[in-house]
Amino acid sequence: MPIIDSQVHAYEANTPKRPWHNVPNWPPHVTGDEMVAAMDKVCVDGAIFISAHSLYHYDASYAVEVQRAHPGRLAIVKPVDSNDPAVADVIADWKNTPGAVGIRIMMRSDAAHARSDEGVDRILRAAVRHDFPVNLSCAGNLDGATALIDRYPDTRFIVDHLGLTQPRTPPAPPQPWAELPKLLALAKRKNAVVKVSGACTLSHEPFPFNDIWDPLARVFEAWGFDRCLWGTDWTRAHAVVQYAPAVEAFRQTQRISDSERAMLMGGACAKAYRWSPSKG
Repeated sequence: MPIIDSQVHAYEANTPKRPWHNVPNWPPHVTGDEMVAAMDKVCVDGAIFISAHSLYHYDASYAVEVQRAHPGRLAIVKPVDSNDPAVADVIADWKNTPGAVGIRIMMRSDAAHARSDEGVDRILRAAVRHDFPVNLSCAGNLDGATALIDRYPDTRFIVDHLGLTQPRTPPAPPQPWAELPKLLALAKRKNAVVKVSGACTLSHEPFPFNDIWDPLARVFEAWGFDRCLWGTDWTRAHAVVQYAPAVEAFRQTQRISDSERAMLMGGACAKAYRWSPSKG
């Protein structure tokens, strides 16, 4: 199976042409070309490019440009605004965008913006209508994510980053897996899958991050490898874990079999997004 990174962020430098809404501790730029070059160095075949909400909010125009330049390597996901009365039309337009494979809702516990329950309902009904999975950025809010997933059993959900709060700078939190029981309970919901993305940022040890594998084994057991999507969350994670180690830790570990690795590092992602890369 191809290796597919379930979450990457590419972006231009901060310029008046496409200004950032926030200036995170990320590199000055990781363009689409630079992202694909980084993937090539470690033999990653494709990636799901999530338009960075922290930089561009709900404007996914750069993601569209990058996907057009690398159609066989990158598929794209757009954050959508529950406070936009026309959000259903936005999703309908996104469905007609080449390379678009999903949408995203921001619902972290530390999110500064308000969410409209009526707007979320519009989003999730439109997602079903247009056969889009809904990515949930829900770190620190697994209770809210679980309630939403239960309320909309016909919607396909993808839980970002294990649903756990992950650091933007080292070190990892003292108890990074404290909410793991909530994630394991969520596995009972068959309309959800989970991204095992950014997991290396939760380690208190250097590469190969040996302390993440026991809790991850519980995730794999609860969810099954066909519902676990490996990912790096590059470039958000760059200050904690560089791209190559985040790939090689999963490629080299002996804690999973080769068939489990193939599903985790590509097969489950292709199934969830109904997309596979093609270098041709």
